[in-house]
Amino acid sequence: MAFSAIPAVLLGCLINILDGVSYGMIIFPTTGVFADLGPMGVSLFFVSTVVGQLAYTFGGSGFAGANGSMMIEVVPFFHMIANSIATEIGENHPREVIATTLVAFSLSSILTGLSFFLLGALKLGSIVGFFPRHILVGCIGGVGAFLIRTGLTTSMRMSEEDFKFSIDTFRIMFLDAHSLVLWTTPLFLAVLLRLITHRFNHQLIFPAYFVLMAIMFYVIVGAASLDLGHLRDGGWLFNLGRASSESWYKFYTYFDYRLVRFGPLWSTLPTQFALLFFNILHPPLNVPALAVSLNEDVDTNKELVGHGYSNLLSGLVGSVPNYLVYVNTLLFYRVGGDNRIAGFLLAVATAILLFLGTGPIAYIPVMVVGALIYVLGIDLVKEALWDTRHRVSRTEYITIVSIMVVMTGWDFVTGVFFGIVVSCFFFVVQNSQRKSIRAIYTGDTAMSAVRRPSLQRAYIREVAKQTTILRLQGFLFFGTITSVEQTIRDLIEGPSWQRNPIQFLVVDLTLVAGVDMSASEAFVRIQRLLAVKGVTLVFCGFAADSAVGKSLTSVDVLGAEGVELFSTFNDAMEWTENAYLRSWFRSHKIETSPTPLPVPLRTDSSLDLRGAADSFVRSPRRSYMQSVGNRTIGAEYAPPGSELEVASEPLNTVTKAFSSYGEIDAQKFSGISKYFSKMTVPTGHVLWRQGDAPDGLFIIESGVLRATYRFANQTQHLEECMVPGTVAGELSALSNSSRNATCVVEHHAALWRMSMQDLDRLRREEPHLSALFTQLVLKAASTDYDILLSAIASRQ
Repeated sequence: MAFSAIPAVLLGCLINILDGVSYGMIIFPTTGVFADLGPMGVSLFFVSTVVGQLAYTFGGSGFAGANGSMMIEVVPFFHMIANSIATEIGENHPREVIATTLVAFSLSSILTGLSFFLLGALKLGSIVGFFPRHILVGCIGGVGAFLIRTGLTTSMRMSEEDFKFSIDTFRIMFLDAHSLVLWTTPLFLAVLLRLITHRFNHQLIFPAYFVLMAIMFYVIVGAASLDLGHLRDGGWLFNLGRASSESWYKFYTYFDYRLVRFGPLWSTLPTQFALLFFNILHPPLNVPALAVSLNEDVDTNKELVGHGYSNLLSGLVGSVPNYLVYVNTLLFYRVGGDNRIAGFLLAVATAILLFLGTGPIAYIPVMVVGALIYVLGIDLVKEALWDTRHRVSRTEYITIVSIMVVMTGWDFVTGVFFGIVVSCFFFVVQNSQRKSIRAIYTGDTAMSAVRRPSLQRAYIREVAKQTTILRLQGFLFFGTITSVEQTIRDLIEGPSWQRNPIQFLVVDLTLVAGVDMSASEAFVRIQRLLAVKGVTLVFCGFAADSAVGKSLTSVDVLGAEGVELFSTFNDAMEWTENAYLRSWFRSHKIETSPTPLPVPLRTDSSLDLRGAADSFVRSPRRSYMQSVGNRTIGAEYAPPGSELEVASEPLNTVTKAFSSYGEIDAQKFSGISKYFSKMTVPTGHVLWRQGDAPDGLFIIESGVLRATYRFANQTQHLEECMVPGTVAGELSALSNSSRNATCVVEHHAALWRMSMQDLDRLRREEPHLSALFTQLVLKAASTDYDILLSAIASRQ
């Protein structure tokens, strides 16, 4: 197995050499006290890579052939940290500057390790999914722009301070022939590589291209008999000076903690946290992508713990952050490095490269390093600007571009925070444009699932036009609540109030995810506005102890006068309908206790009549209710001595239940009485359960029944109340099918039951009466089930 891993190890070493030289050389800025620290940066790169490779190989990663490497994206942040420390300490104290900078780099690795470890240990690997992807893409594009700029400075052997977007810089780049050749040659080679890989997709093309580039360079040098010293002076080879003979462990000699300045170190914390924020976004994205590419199942949280250990170890040995590299690991697997022996051999080989020191760097062509930096920079910019052009919205694309501009023009920390601010701004703008009002309609189109006598239902259907239902959705915040508040103002202040004044405003928050303080306070203003008009505000769709309930409770709107709360929309509509019925009864001094109305376990409203029938008349809303009630419910209450009043039971109850569905001749219909038997059942008694065989149908004389429908493959259920003057269990009895609901007595009830045997006897003995009775029952059932389906639809 060790022999078969040799190709993978050779490829891994080649990639590490290319990355180490390219990115290690630019870990430190190229100015001031850091000008000659390129080789030291290479050593830091290899130390971090070896530590990461060993950590992942010995159980830190679920990928057997995982490749660890230094995080190259940290380079721009390291430059900010180093320049900040040099500015505060002063370049006249070089050893203090370098010592403090190295400690800051190690600290970044330790902070990164702790963050990874906590994310993995707390099973928060998926938390990165909550961060806007386009901000990360903008940061990636910013890093790409930085690398392109670094490719230019590396190729032309210019310092970052000298390279500015100015006329002088452009004059050097385009008018100085030597500089033009220095930076365009590696750029051309980078573009050529991408053209080749676009046409041919083989994993060995990339490393072989750079090896061939170095070979061709020395072929040309040998053929032309060029002097290496002159080439080095001309910027074609790295001029390391005395650093070329330094040992790999030279950077440890600068770790003198007596020279560390903690003030400047402390001042780098904002940049450290920005760097940390950027670091922790990569593994949770790379690991799942690599698992898909390799068809392996790994635990992201375990991978984060492994990253935690590798970065903690790297920081403790004085090096920089590292991570599992997606591309390197994928190439490593494809050439046979799919086992831990190959990973261990790669760590050993990389350590050997580290021990050889930085001397060989002096013989690596600058254009090889510059081309590699260009390639990565171009890839990252392409990923940010070109690959996302059709995948993101216009505002997200603007955010990506603006982050790149700010990072390039100012610095990376400013770019990250600018991106967060811009994203928040666009989020508010976009969500403010989305309608929070899902639907608005009146109560006559969304009646509750309560079976009522047909005349009462006719009354409710008309007067419920004074109930307005406002169904809201999404998250209610300062950007969306304005339109909601304005809509409600239009309802009670605009022309619609003159056409149809409102008695109840039902605000359904079932589909609302949350309410911020601004929205909560808007509801306070709405409640005060409604109170002036005598409109009752009815909330539904949430519990008082829910997130929405707590938000509204915090501003005391739920406890205000004229505000009601129900957990479901059906309960809210049931309550408003009961309020309409009781108001009409009380206005006519009709006692409702003989036929109690269903109440969802709370006090009902009487619409503020306070026992004064004349005040009912003076209000336009109540005048309308009285007029409708007289035409509907009033027919149930015949004057003394009428036939309906003196009819015996159960004929009286049966006649009232079906009188609105057809002409009933009490004399001809009287024969049905002998087929009914009376039942008195206490509260809580179960009449039947869903799935039971039918035992008959029931007509309710007094009391309340409640049926609960449970649907297949659904956790939710629907409840239906049945009040006096209605029929229960009729369809299953007529069709002789199993019960489709569970029926419980909610209030002590008196029922008239027609058993299955009595139903069969009625069909045999009185076929004409049976047909008439069945027709009336089906008419009532049709109306009841239309209401039930409407209640189900209103929940969608």
